[in-house]
Amino acid sequence: MISTQPNRKAEELIPTRRTLLSRLKQWDDQKSWQDFFDIYWKLIYSTALRSGLNEAEAQDVVQDTIISVARQMPNFKYDAARGSFKSWLFLIIRRRIADHLRKEYRRVKIQEGDAQSSRTALLERLADPGAALTGEIWDEEWKSQLFDAALQRVKRHVDSKQFQIFDCYVLKEWPVKDLVSAFGVSANQVYVIKHRISALIADEVRKLEQ
Repeated sequence: MISTQPNRKAEELIPTRRTLLSRLKQWDDQKSWQDFFDIYWKLIYSTALRSGLNEAEAQDVVQDTIISVARQMPNFKYDAARGSFKSWLFLIIRRRIADHLRKEYRRVKIQEGDAQSSRTALLERLADPGAALTGEIWDEEWKSQLFDAALQRVKRHVDSKQFQIFDCYVLKEWPVKDLVSAFGVSANQVYVIKHRISALIADEVRKLEQ
């Protein structure tokens, strides 16, 4: 049974993960499948939410996607010239989201009689399930996961105080004067830390993209 509690952190997200994909061809390799789930479940879940599904439906999409990957993995061959793993996974998730939207469309259509006006907007949204997950949404979610992974990698290798300053300044948007007061540093030091850690994160993102 695949656990819904991730054992690996975001920094282990690697776009192709050729070694892991090779191991997944063994359908009964539970550890490898748990690794795959830990790495990609949040990406799948957040993508489903942004496509218009509720939390329960998004959880179903995660499970359905894992099952679909398992069924197709024996015949999957990684070939960068023909398309990336990212594109392959996108197509699977898009189909699973469309399946859920079609089910909802049929359910709402059947109940349409007494409250037609209140369901018009929902029906319009559900009418074209294939359009729910766009390439734009997928790219944004993928980049978000890469950034989180890169951020965690950098966090492990820089001075903890400097990372805290970066976190407060860049991610939490503290004013520089508050950082100077709280951490006992100069404004110039804050700017230098921001530039240094931002460059490290950008470098890690490039590595993950490769």
